[in-house]
Amino acid sequence: MAYTTSATPTYSFGARIRAAVANFRTTMARRSEYRRTYAELENLSNRELADIGVRRCDISNIARLHAYGN
Repeated sequence: MAYTTSATPTYSFGARIRAAVANFRTTMARRSEYRRTYAELENLSNRELADIGVRRCDISNIARLHAYGN
């Protein structure tokens, strides 16, 4: 005798809304962290950036790595 089961998960509408809101909050927090890091590095003088070993052209990459981790 053969049995079959459906593996399709069923998510409630409320659960999908909560997941979307959580995803939105995470996205906004990461974006805010990127902007804050970028602004802080951008406000440093060339001498201060050289002291910490950062080139001005690398600021966006450093901010992205800090906020998003990629």
